[in-house]
Amino acid sequence: MVLDTNNLPRLATDPSGRALGLDLPAGRLLDETYQGPWGEPLMWLADARAVPGQWSAQGAARRAAGLVPVLVDVGGPLGDPEGWDLMCGNLSYPEDLGDDEMLAILWEEIREGRAEGAVAPFDVPWPGLAGAVPPDADPDAQAAEIADALSGSGSWLKEPRLALVPTDRNADIPAAIGWTGSLNHVDDPGILSAVLRSWEERFGTRLVALTADRIVLSVAAPPTTAEQAEAVAVEHAAFCPDGLARSRHGALDDYAAHEILGRRTWVHHWD
Repeated sequence: MVLDTNNLPRLATDPSGRALGLDLPAGRLLDETYQGPWGEPLMWLADARAVPGQWSAQGAARRAAGLVPVLVDVGGPLGDPEGWDLMCGNLSYPEDLGDDEMLAILWEEIREGRAEGAVAPFDVPWPGLAGAVPPDADPDAQAAEIADALSGSGSWLKEPRLALVPTDRNADIPAAIGWTGSLNHVDDPGILSAVLRSWEERFGTRLVALTADRIVLSVAAPPTTAEQAEAVAVEHAAFCPDGLARSRHGALDDYAAHEILGRRTWVHHWD
C-alpha cells in the first residue's frame, strides 16, 4: 500500500522536487490528522488551483519518485485536508481484504439495518461481483482527460488543486491518507481502497479527485450493456448507498442506465 520510502520529506528542503526529477509549483506538505501530526507527510498540496495539463506533466518522474497525483478540492466548507479529520491509525491494508467479501459485508449490513421490508435493492442476498469489461481506452490517459476537465473553468469542483500522495497505486490513496469522507457508512478507508483496487482491475478506474465527502473516478472500461451496468450498480449501492438514495435515478436499473452505462466518470458522495 504505502511505499517503504516516502519521498515527500525531501520536498521540505527541495520544494520544487528537482532532486526527484520534478518541477513542482509552490505547495506545502500536510501531515495533520484527527489524532494529531502523523509524523511524516501524507501528501503534498499545491498552493494554487490546478490547470489543464498539470496532471499529466512529469508523469514519469512522479512514478519514479513513488508519488501518485490526485485533485483535492479545497473550496468546500472544511477547506483543505487539514480540516477533513484524516485518520491513519488502525486501518486495514487493502491487499489483506477481499473485494467480494467486503462488498458482501457492506450489503448485508445495509439489509440488516433496514429491518423488515428492506427497500430494494437490499431486499435480496448479495449477488456477487460484476464481470470485468475490456478497456477501450488507456486508464491513465483517461484519468488525465478527466482531470483536465475537472481543472478547467467549467468544473463543478470549487477549488481543485494538484496533490501528490506517497503510495504504490492509485486505488490506495484513501488508505494512504486516512480519508474519512465515507465515515458514516465505512469507517475504514482500507476497505474503500480494496474495492477501488478491484474496480481498477475490472473497469480501468482511477481516483481522480477528492473532496471532504466525495470521490471522483475516471473509467476506461465502462459497462456497455444494461446487464453489465446493473451488475455494477449493485456494487455502487453497497459501496455508497447514499449516492443511490440521493440520485434522481433511485431505482437500480434506472441508476445503472443513467449513471453507469457508458459513463466515463463515476462520482460517489456520502452524507
